[in-house]
Amino acid sequence: MSTAPRPGVLLVYFSRAGENYWEGGRRDLEVGNTERLATMIAERIGCDVYRVEASEPYSDDYDDTVARNVREQDRDARPGIVGELPDTSAYDIVILASPIWNVRPPMIMSTFAESVPLTGRTVLPVTTHAMSGLGRSIEVYSELAPNATIGRGLAVRGEAVSDAGADVERWLARVDLI
Repeated sequence: MSTAPRPGVLLVYFSRAGENYWEGGRRDLEVGNTERLATMIAERIGCDVYRVEASEPYSDDYDDTVARNVREQDRDARPGIVGELPDTSAYDIVILASPIWNVRPPMIMSTFAESVPLTGRTVLPVTTHAMSGLGRSIEVYSELAPNATIGRGLAVRGEAVSDAGADVERWLARVDLI
């Protein structure tokens, strides 16, 4: 597939390596599922990429991360992000890629979506999940960026990311990125 640069497209992703849910059990991942999926997308369209990193890193332990996520959702928290956020003014399309935790993107993605201008942009949700698909990502991003257009999303089971190339290409074609 093409790796020609796609001006006007920014892929923003949050991913967590370490112990992850895997086929009903747990598996340690050196690279998180969402990072692998984001890399697959970026390689196909040659877009700019920004990795969201938590100022207070999430634990490598699955149960600790689940507990923290529940606390953050209960408090409607906005976890801090390391470093300078990208200037989104040059982009028409912003792809927001993350896992789905407890049926929604992690709260750090809310931090990002509220911290950069998304007005007038098309936001494309991309998720990795165990069983929730896109979860509430369309609803969440619609609330956080009410003046953006929320486009068609892509959901890939975490365990299936390695084999998702054809699904990624079909989705990229549907959203006119290839």
